[in-house]
Amino acid sequence: MGGVKRVIKKGLGEMGFNAGGGVINWFPGHMAAATRAIRERLKVADLVVEVRDARIPLSSANQDLLPLLSSKRRILALNKKDLANANIMHKWIHYFDSCKQDCISINAHSKSSVKKLLELVEFKLKEVISREPTLLVMVVGVPNVGKSALINSIHQIALSQFPVNQKMKRATVGPLPGVTQDIAGYKIAHHPSIYVLDTPGVLVPSIPDIETGLKLALAGSVKDSVVGEDRIAQYLLAVLNTRGTPLHWKHLNKRRLEGIRFDSEEKHEYKSKDLRPKRRKLPNNSDMIYVEDLVTEVQCALYLTLSEFTGNMEDEGDLECLIEKQFEALQKAFKIPHVASQARLMISKKFLTLFRAGKLGTFILDDVPDVNSIS
Repeated sequence: MGGVKRVIKKGLGEMGFNAGGGVINWFPGHMAAATRAIRERLKVADLVVEVRDARIPLSSANQDLLPLLSSKRRILALNKKDLANANIMHKWIHYFDSCKQDCISINAHSKSSVKKLLELVEFKLKEVISREPTLLVMVVGVPNVGKSALINSIHQIALSQFPVNQKMKRATVGPLPGVTQDIAGYKIAHHPSIYVLDTPGVLVPSIPDIETGLKLALAGSVKDSVVGEDRIAQYLLAVLNTRGTPLHWKHLNKRRLEGIRFDSEEKHEYKSKDLRPKRRKLPNNSDMIYVEDLVTEVQCALYLTLSEFTGNMEDEGDLECLIEKQFEALQKAFKIPHVASQARLMISKKFLTLFRAGKLGTFILDDVPDVNSIS
């Protein structure tokens, strides 16, 4: 990852981290109020479930809240494990275990996965249950790590086990960070009564480290417009290139690389919204072929540009030239007219949508710390 760090420091860093340059500073008014409320409620919480993004287990921690969280009975829930590289995920679990920190990887949309988390919660509360009639569990985390999705899954499980007369309120789930703006309590069990508090996602007031900020932006924890889709896409390409990821896509797309094409029954104009899950309308066979075909086009475009690259990946200038060529190749893959206004922005949005939907594979962006350095 040395090449990535250097290109960020000397290359992307010189372009400015956000539209105005400098460090990230996205701290809406509701975040300041929510941070104060979270601090107060943490004092009475019996257990904290800190949700982090499994792709960035360290970068998705709220450094301002860590001192308070570390003093509480806590479970780290590394969510979105379906988007994280399973070959590296177990190393992170081992790392946190070495730090004497309870940790579990989950998929908040999977009931079986969430049930395992609840079993761990019950185990950790076992010694408290014997002497407390009411227990409070807080769910905290930075924006868009999946807290509300987790709360909704907990509701479904709780309602099947502990049916109640009143209708349970669902937490709002959305693709944009900062959707939940208040703190709501939900009863999930009787005898003893266990309440779960869902909290808004809060960041630190500013993120001075450029790489941490870019990882958070890539994972969707910061609004794209704050950093700029173009710069986030450049960072993603820098990561893919320095890791050589596109070279591993060759065997997946052998037919495409040999020039064999298959077309859907209908021609589609590639739009980001077509890649998002549709709740009401199930995708037909033509839609699925179109998305798979689009992914293949993108993978092949990046594979060919990287395989033809003769420069030095450790050189920031060479890497930036490669990224520029890849933007041109992506424009063709996405079938964006050459003369289209804001073509670069359109390319970046579509590329980021594919990544965030897991269409380009599974990734973990943070480096696993050396467990031998833990005292």
